[in-house]
Amino acid sequence: MSIFKKIIKKIVPQQEPADERNVARLADQLKNADPDYRFAQLFTHDGGFFNYCGDEAEALQTLNQIIKIEEIQSVYCFDEDLKNFLSVINVKYTPVLELFNDAAFITCEYLMADSGRIMLTSNNIQHYPSSRLPDKIIIMATVSQIVTNLNEAMMKVKRQGTCKNLTSISCGKGQLETMEKANTKIFLLLLED
Repeated sequence: MSIFKKIIKKIVPQQEPADERNVARLADQLKNADPDYRFAQLFTHDGGFFNYCGDEAEALQTLNQIIKIEEIQSVYCFDEDLKNFLSVINVKYTPVLELFNDAAFITCEYLMADSGRIMLTSNNIQHYPSSRLPDKIIIMATVSQIVTNLNEAMMKVKRQGTCKNLTSISCGKGQLETMEKANTKIFLLLLED
């Protein structure tokens, strides 16, 4: 880089990327909104697919549509309640993460309203790092799992005392990304309690 470019770079302030500005602007606009609305807006802005389900029947129907549209053949799922959903719609699943799994159907710990991120622990993904999960992740959660921010989520996890391997995920279309795969699709089925 030439000396002239280095000097200009020091003098002229660097603009932050448009996506980062948009996420920050959206988060600022939503700071007084209800946590569930704020989470849904930030989650979808970041590339997630948000599906509100009034009851388990609606969740089952939505799950079936996702599996058909995404042409999912084999699902990683170790949660007993979620396995029942997959059995009803006749989808093959494995309780252990396999290379041939093209989706994961899991629960989560918390949904963080201030960032649109989803907190996972070993309760949700066993001992696997989130980076090993398939490109399509379907998450079942309830409205009561929405928390204001990471601090509130951490306090609740600390009170439970049984969670290990904390991580959070998002689709990463904004600057909130930690997933290593940029093409990850996250589908959230949010059930009313």
